[in-house]
Amino acid sequence: MVPNSNELFLHLSNVNVARGENVVLHDINLSVNAGEHIAILGPNGCGKSTLIKTITCECYPIVQPETQVSIFGRARWDLTELKKRLGVVSAELPGKQTLTTSGRDAVLTGFFSSSTLWPNLTVTDEMRERADQVLTLIDAEQLRDKLVGHMSAGQQRRIMIGRALVASSQMLLLDEPSNALDIAAQQELRNLLRRLAQQGTGILLITHQVSDIIPEIDRILMMKDGRILADGSKTELLTARSLSDLFRTEVHLTEKDGFHHAW
Repeated sequence: MVPNSNELFLHLSNVNVARGENVVLHDINLSVNAGEHIAILGPNGCGKSTLIKTITCECYPIVQPETQVSIFGRARWDLTELKKRLGVVSAELPGKQTLTTSGRDAVLTGFFSSSTLWPNLTVTDEMRERADQVLTLIDAEQLRDKLVGHMSAGQQRRIMIGRALVASSQMLLLDEPSNALDIAAQQELRNLLRRLAQQGTGILLITHQVSDIIPEIDRILMMKDGRILADGSKTELLTARSLSDLFRTEVHLTEKDGFHHAW
C-alpha cells in the first residue's frame, strides 16, 4: 500500500535528549511526512543514531513544557504496535539467535520483534504469506531456507530489511545500512532501496556516506554536535561547500546518474 504522503509521520519540537549525564541532542525541530525520502548526513558522533532511537522510542526526550513528540499523530504508543508501522534496520548485523534462523523465519520475526521464532510464538498462514511476499519484494526468494549465519553480509542486510518491512511498509529507518558491505553488496542494497522508494515506502536514511543517497531521496538533513544545522533539498545542500563545512575537511563532489560521490 502506498502511504498517504499528506499523513504526518513524525513531529519533534524542542526535543533534547540525554545519554547518561551528557545531552547529545539539542533543540531538535523536525517534521516528516509518511512516504518521504530523506537522508540524514553528519560525522560520527553527531547524534544521528540517537535521533533514530528517539524516533523509535528507545531514547526519551528530557521532560520540558515546550517539548512535543508525535509519531503518526500520536504522542504515546504501545511499542509493539508502533513497530508494526515502522521498520528499523540498524548498522549491526544479526545477532547469535538470528544467525541460526532461516531467511523466511528471520523475516517472520519482524511480526514479533524477536531474534528468532521462539516456541511460544504463533505464526499464522497470513504471516507466512506476507513473509513470502516480502521475500519476493526484496528479491530474496533464494534465501528462503538458507540459514542467516550462512549468508553473506549483503544477503543478511537484505533479510533484515525484509524483517523490517514484513509488518508494514510505511516507513523504513536505516542506520548506516552499507556498513560491512563490499562494493557489490552496496550496489545491490542501493538498487533495493530504489525499488522500495519507487513503490511508495518512505525512507529515512542515516549515513555519513554520500554515495548511499539514492536518487529518490530529495530532502537532506545535516547534523553536527547534536543539532540539525540544515534541512533542505538535495540540490541546495548536497554541495562540496556544504559537505566541507559539515565534515570539517575539504570535500570534492561529483554526480552521475543521480548518485553523488565525495572524496
